[in-house]
Amino acid sequence: MRRIIKLMEDWQFTYQGRKKRLIDLPHTWNAVDGQDGNDDYFRGTCYYEKTVPKPEFADGERVYLQFHGVNASAKVILNGITVLTHNNGYATFRTDVTDVLKEQNTLLVEADNSKNEKVYPQVADFTFYGGIYRDVEFLIVHQTHFDLDYYGGPGIQVSTDIKGKTGFVKVRSYTNKRTEELVKEGLSVYLTLFDAQGNIAGTAEGTDAVIKVPEAHLWNGVKDPYLYKLTAQIRQKDLVLDEIETFCGIRTFSFDPDKGFFLNGVSYPLRGVSRHQDWKGIGNAISYSHMEKDMELIREVGANTIRLAHYQHHQHFYDLCDRYGMVVWAEIPYISAHMPHGRKNTFFQMRELIVQNYNHPCIVTWGISNEITISGKHRDDMLDNHHDLQKFVKELDPKRPTTLACYAMCHPFHPVSKITDLVAWNLYLGWYVPGLFLNELFMKFYHWKYPKRCLGYSEYGAEGMPNLHSAKPKRGDHSEEYQAKYHEYMLECFERHPFLWSTYVWNMFDFAADARDQGGEPGMNHKGLVTFDRKIKKDSFYIYKAWWSSEPFVHLCGRRYKYRAENITDVTVYSNQEQVSLYNNGQLIETQKGKHAFHFKLRMEKENHLEAKSGALTDTAVIFKTAHSRPEYKVKKGRSQNWV
Repeated sequence: MRRIIKLMEDWQFTYQGRKKRLIDLPHTWNAVDGQDGNDDYFRGTCYYEKTVPKPEFADGERVYLQFHGVNASAKVILNGITVLTHNNGYATFRTDVTDVLKEQNTLLVEADNSKNEKVYPQVADFTFYGGIYRDVEFLIVHQTHFDLDYYGGPGIQVSTDIKGKTGFVKVRSYTNKRTEELVKEGLSVYLTLFDAQGNIAGTAEGTDAVIKVPEAHLWNGVKDPYLYKLTAQIRQKDLVLDEIETFCGIRTFSFDPDKGFFLNGVSYPLRGVSRHQDWKGIGNAISYSHMEKDMELIREVGANTIRLAHYQHHQHFYDLCDRYGMVVWAEIPYISAHMPHGRKNTFFQMRELIVQNYNHPCIVTWGISNEITISGKHRDDMLDNHHDLQKFVKELDPKRPTTLACYAMCHPFHPVSKITDLVAWNLYLGWYVPGLFLNELFMKFYHWKYPKRCLGYSEYGAEGMPNLHSAKPKRGDHSEEYQAKYHEYMLECFERHPFLWSTYVWNMFDFAADARDQGGEPGMNHKGLVTFDRKIKKDSFYIYKAWWSSEPFVHLCGRRYKYRAENITDVTVYSNQEQVSLYNNGQLIETQKGKHAFHFKLRMEKENHLEAKSGALTDTAVIFKTAHSRPEYKVKKGRSQNWV
């Protein structure tokens, strides 16, 4: 049976030719310089070296060396022999090293995030952290096993269908032996499907089989993310040679240009967030607990979909999306600028993404590219590559539609927007350009012009700094108040246009973009609903919770806007309750009926102890009247550098 030996500790790390130092994985060398601004973080080759004893394995077993993420390119040298090279910083890769192993083994990994013209991403609004930032392990298997040599895949492909109340789980297994060899050696593939309670729901035999599930329990998004467990075994009579397991969800989905997204035949508006994987002071070298914290916050805000931008995320996070019912847009980092010498890499990364993630019920669309028209160079070659990618994805997965995210300045008539099955736009109208109302005009115009095209909002947002505040919030002030005001409008706008197949806040979390210098904190994109360290939920977090979450709450906004010079100040309360009362110093100010956002006027006293109430729900804050406005609440004038 399979065994895993983790190789996470005691690596000798060499950075820019300096003295070796001892580190543990996961690790990135850009956790500091990739987050401090100036676009000067080190991009080059660093070295990880480790002495590894030969793992215990029996005759008739094979040993694979497996990596789950090395950014961006990796060269793996075992005992002086190059056993593997890999050019995708976000995917799993592995190789059989059985015949190279000695009693004591020297393992050397060259990790390289250098600038080049062949491996994506090279130009984008986020930091390309270098390093071995995910798990490394030995995987020991029987010499007859489910295929491990095809683009990091699991060796099994699962799809589902529904007819009436009956579910069908279609399983195609791939082994390292041809079917005729299996038969000749008396080997068979046995499949067993278990329900969530551990009861057998169905069985089948063969490398290409279907398990019929009467009265199937459907995977129904966040409402009911029901999962079956599938085990696949290679058996020789009663002897199990290899076994793998995967979870699967039985569901159907569809897209309608007038009515949006449907899950299991029922309207299911996709309203959610985008996620980058990095954390403050950690970069992309995050742990499982970091991923679980991210999911906890996304669930709290009430989202039902996640755009996993702009690359393949950790398998554990896709598993979390399956488990909690998050519908997923998965994509490759074909982003910002087309590179003629990088065409091959787009296909390589797309194949790895699909092969490794095909079985996840959470994924409903494959993203081909993001903002690819920012650079106008190589237009014809870029379009040709998109057409080829579109065809390629449909060959790999005919069931899931493709999509892409168009740049705000990419006009609706641009030919790139007509290639994929679905389309979406990254629009920051009301942030980078004046006029929140332009969002409404865009939606109406596009739907009128292309009534048969499914339109989504792949990105929208505004920067919000928890330390910056304004009594009269306006575009460009980076205040927490303007960010909240922006999102209030966008949520109301989306409600008026139910034909949108999806909408994704940019971003759930602040993230590092070392080329940026905005809002008084260089190296950061501050559009998150939650701060980079995941410690502060900005006020905008709660307007989404008011719209999306059924968990009863009230939230008093502006608690960090503690010192105010105005005589009459605005006090906003976000809640999913229909009535909210505001009290100041124990006195009722006003009771309002409404939805989501409640706006009050408060005549300031010297000291104001605020309390928002709705039934038994309550939230409090204290603000003070000052003679003058606080200069630290205003963004400092001067250089403001976007990443482009």
